[in-house]
Amino acid sequence: MLVARASVSTKIESVKSSIGNTITISPAGSRGFEGGGEPLTSEQLAGVAKVDHVTSVTQTLSDRLTSTNTNLVSAIEAGSLGNRQAGNNGVGFQAPPADMPIRNETSTSGTGSSTQITRTFTPPVTITGASVLSTTTYGGDSITYTSGEAIDVSKDEDVAVVGKALAEKNNLSVGSTFTAYGKMITVKGVYDTGNTFSNNGVIMSLSSLQRLSGQTGQVTSATATVDSIDNIDSATTAIETALGDTADVTNNQESAKQAVEPLESVKTISTFSLIGAVIAGAVIILLTMVMIVRERRREIGVYKAIGASNIRIMFQFISEALTLTVLAMIVGLIIGVAAANPLTKVLVNNSSTSTTQTVQGGPGGARFVRGVGGNALSSARSVQADVGLDIVAYGVGAAALIAVLGSALPALMISKVRPAEVMRAE
Repeated sequence: MLVARASVSTKIESVKSSIGNTITISPAGSRGFEGGGEPLTSEQLAGVAKVDHVTSVTQTLSDRLTSTNTNLVSAIEAGSLGNRQAGNNGVGFQAPPADMPIRNETSTSGTGSSTQITRTFTPPVTITGASVLSTTTYGGDSITYTSGEAIDVSKDEDVAVVGKALAEKNNLSVGSTFTAYGKMITVKGVYDTGNTFSNNGVIMSLSSLQRLSGQTGQVTSATATVDSIDNIDSATTAIETALGDTADVTNNQESAKQAVEPLESVKTISTFSLIGAVIAGAVIILLTMVMIVRERRREIGVYKAIGASNIRIMFQFISEALTLTVLAMIVGLIIGVAAANPLTKVLVNNSSTSTTQTVQGGPGGARFVRGVGGNALSSARSVQADVGLDIVAYGVGAAALIAVLGSALPALMISKVRPAEVMRAE
């Protein structure tokens, strides 16, 4: 229990500093390319970086490349989901080739007829400029490079990395070039996220995309990292105050709580179990020593009759109690080292399963656990028990405490033994 409690406590601190400690900042009224509003600025976000407990701020600018500003062809087919927007005039619609037949329709709302050109929808290519590269920048849970390497986002250069699907569609490789915003961009690497949509993207440095797209100083989203989820609420409030109504500020504290909750349960269980074990051990030592004192009253009387002091006799019995406890402690350490990791994993997995079932109780709960809290719960379950010197020191301290508590009452009984009464009784 001592090992489990120490391991889980360490994991809780790790989870608090790595999961659920981010705050998402986006222009008010926007969600990606949906909605509206005005972009944020790097100047505004510089103030966010000064908020207490905020350790870093990652800025990104997202834009769409279409046939009007790039020679790249999207690797994603529109399909029925894309073509359902065929009646709109949004970016990405392209006129059909010259040899494509024109569809004629007769207007039903007026006189005469009208001619309508059938247009097809080509999904745009998403281009992202980032101040820091992370898995969220690429849009996937993981990132690997099939060729080349990542770009240096601190430099303003006409270089980029492209997704695997986009590279295959446009026959791009490391060293190839493509046009964007009227400039030649060199491919420095090809990445793979395992996600079809993300593999259709282009990643550049933030300063490069701001310059090329004519959006100097503008940012479409940002992520603030907080030192611990314990400070997430106060940091969120401070950021909302600093940005006012120009930004929507959200955090994923609920998923972090979901990750920490099973660990806190295991910590509570192990704490009470540890206390119970100490009390039980003390009681066992107490009963054992009481029986020893009762059986050795004559011996104690003889010792006192020949001049042994109460303190000397008490130390003798306390040393016996310590010897028994140390022997038990050695056996316990051997068993603990062997069983600590399996026992900790069983406690964490059982507690995590219980938490997951509780969250899944309501409508849409299962989707919430997998989509939002899945990674957090998975991280929470990966607790590795480690028996270090500090654990051994705590174990020795607990053993000494058990010995002292268990021998306190027998020591008091020893002090009341009178040689004359003992010898007469015997």
